[in-house]
Amino acid sequence: ADRNMVIVFDEVDAGIGGATAERVGRVLAELATEHQVLCITHLPQIAAFADCHFVVRKEAKKGRTRTQVTEVRDESRIDELARMAGGETVTDVTREHARALLQR
Repeated sequence: ADRNMVIVFDEVDAGIGGATAERVGRVLAELATEHQVLCITHLPQIAAFADCHFVVRKEAKKGRTRTQVTEVRDESRIDELARMAGGETVTDVTREHARALLQR
């Protein structure tokens, strides 16, 4: 296998959730041991398997769209996974869930 291969998965989570998403995350993590994997996902069950986690935000103003890409680490990663799991309101419960996802 070509170790320099980059594999891109865009919206790999379409139509799945829960345990299936976790299995997909595990498969992607396994692929990443041999290849560079870039995955766009909205599911924390998949994002938690990443070695590096980036948040992409788009904002449209006056007919122009701006995109901001930010790497999240440590507590900000926990907050982002919690937001992905529970919506805009991050709570102690969603943070604990995020921590549990990262410990797998």
